[in-house]
This record gives sequence, C-alpha cells and structure tokens, in this order.
Amino acid sequence: MKHTIFAAVVAVLPALPAFAGQTNVAVAANFTEPATEIAKLFEQQTGHKAVLSFGATGQFYTQITQGAPFEVFLAADNIRPEKAVQDGYGVPGTVFTYAIGQLVLWSKDPALVTGPEVLKSDAFHKIAIADPATAPYGLAAVQTMTALGVEETLRPKIVQGTSIGQTLQFVETGNAELGFVALSQVIAKEEGSRWIVPAGDHEPILQDAVLLKTGESNEAARAFLDFLKGPEATAVIERFGYALARDGVPAN
Repeated sequence: MKHTIFAAVVAVLPALPAFAGQTNVAVAANFTEPATEIAKLFEQQTGHKAVLSFGATGQFYTQITQGAPFEVFLAADNIRPEKAVQDGYGVPGTVFTYAIGQLVLWSKDPALVTGPEVLKSDAFHKIAIADPATAPYGLAAVQTMTALGVEETLRPKIVQGTSIGQTLQFVETGNAELGFVALSQVIAKEEGSRWIVPAGDHEPILQDAVLLKTGESNEAARAFLDFLKGPEATAVIERFGYALARDGVPAN
C-alpha cells in the first residue's frame, strides 16, 4: 500500500530535468520587474535557476566584451545583441525580439500634468533621462525632445541616470520633477501623472535577447530563452506594458 501511494505522488510531480542548472542573465534595467517574475516562473516550471543582474545595456555590453560571466543578454535595444554575434560573443541564430518598449514621461506629482505642453513650460526645474549613450530609453528620450523641438531649451534642466532604473529614482526622490522612463516601471503606480509618448516621436524600442557564447553549452541558458518565448512569459511581458514582436511596433 505504501508503495502505491508513493507511486501516485511521483506521478503528479512536474517533469523536471534530472540535473537542474543555473544561468547568469544580464537584463536591461527597464525589464527588472517582469524579468524577476519570469525567473520565478522559470524555476517553478523547469527547476533551472536564472540569476539576474540589472543595468544599462551599453554598460553590460562593455562588461561582456571584457569577460563578464553572463550567458544570456536581454538588451534594451536590437543593436547590441546583433553586435555581440558579429563580434564573436553571441551565438548565431539566437537573437530575437522579446519585447517592444514604450517610453513614458512621468511625474510623481499628479498636479504636474505630463504631456508635450509641459515640456515647453516653466512648471519644472529638472527632467531626468537615462544616459543616451548607454541606455536606449535615454536615446528615445532625446529623440522625443528633438521631435518636439524642445531638446535645446531643456538641455540645462536635464539630469542623467546611468540606467533607466536610476532615472526613475531621480523622479521618485524628487531630484527631478519629470522623467522619461519605461512604461513597465510605472504601469502599476496609481500616483502621479504620466504621458505615453507616441511611437512616432522616437525610433522603435525593440528589445532583443541573445545567447552568449559563454552559455552555448549550458542547458539552463537555452531553456531560459525558450521559456522567454513561451505563453507564460509573454503574458507577463504584455501585462507590464510591452508589445510583442508578433504585434508589430505599437502606434499610440
């Protein structure tokens, strides 16, 4: 009887790999919250563990070229993953767009109504953006200000974060009244005021992933990228305000 009960319990356990592994993943800062949630689901479903590091895409790429032990790279652009392949750091044929980002102008102060008109006003002293040289959302912010004809006048008011994560912190702590951040970072915030920047005001923020050569033989690294394409992960991605490649570039 005991053997029968044991067999029944085993039968309902999920089919996990015989030897669960681990992979080190470099994740663009804007994707912090969805990546954290996806990593938990990944471990629950596969037994593999994804160890996540968050930061600016440009800085991560520099670290990768200097031998950082990352095996998977989730960038905030579609340039550096392809460059990783061209430069011999990425595995050919593994690049894909996992999310399409949306830029938002956000203020913690609900009285400071965000939108293109506020950028032309004297209603604020500082505006935060991510470093456009290393963070694609920062570049999109500069492109937006240029499209609106306010980049030159706003230049003295700009404070730069090293990543989109630090940019959000500047606005949250009051060091800047406004900030260009990722929709995913503020989608769950009820306070404040936000304006989703029209997609036509900047180049599409296509966020690509790539398997790095360091993870080419790591089953957990390949499994994480496969999981990222699956229904559980894509549901999380959409819930955080991203579009998927199958949807095309969103038009606001």
